Amino acid sequence: MEEKITNIVPYEQIEGRIYLLRGKKVMLDRDLARLYGVETKVLNQAVRRNLERFPSDFMFVLSEVETKILRSQIVTSRLDNYGGVRYLPTAFTEQGVAMLSGVLNSQRAIAVNIQIIRTFAKLREMIQENDYLRRKLEVLEKDYDEKFAIVFDAIRRLLDSGEEPVVEIGFKIEN
Repeated sequence: MEEKITNIVPYEQIEGRIYLLRGKKVMLDRDLARLYGVETKVLNQAVRRNLERFPSDFMFVLSEVETKILRSQIVTSRLDNYGGVRYLPTAFTEQGVAMLSGVLNSQRAIAVNIQIIRTFAKLREMIQENDYLRRKLEVLEKDYDEKFAIVFDAIRRLLDSGEEPVVEIGFKIEN
């Protein structure tokens, strides 16, 4: 029963709504509100009532430039109505999203938060795996580069010797 409740939103749907802004992985207020099943203004009101729970490393308001860049990265003329909004979007880091579950006290908010936190963890795991693979590949490349360097060096010496190989064509008749 628990899995049914917590798997309310597919991983891919959450992953597609995580952006990299100011060097942090964040989710935008409108995307979170949609996932939680509330209006964006309701989410932002709940946050404003509890601002002491959201320091600057948990959430921040995007600048106009960041909003325009984000809109162009998503390749749309409007970013779910971000084109003509009165307020700039708010971005929540993973910690900010976790804090939202305490402010939005509904079963859906709790279930969605569980999925979002799992998604952030999965992304972190994927990044670590990629880093491990990258380092392993570098070691292999170095090892193979050294081995192939010997082969290429031998080929270069053959080419640089200046002697052209004599190719005999035909049959030799021995006396």
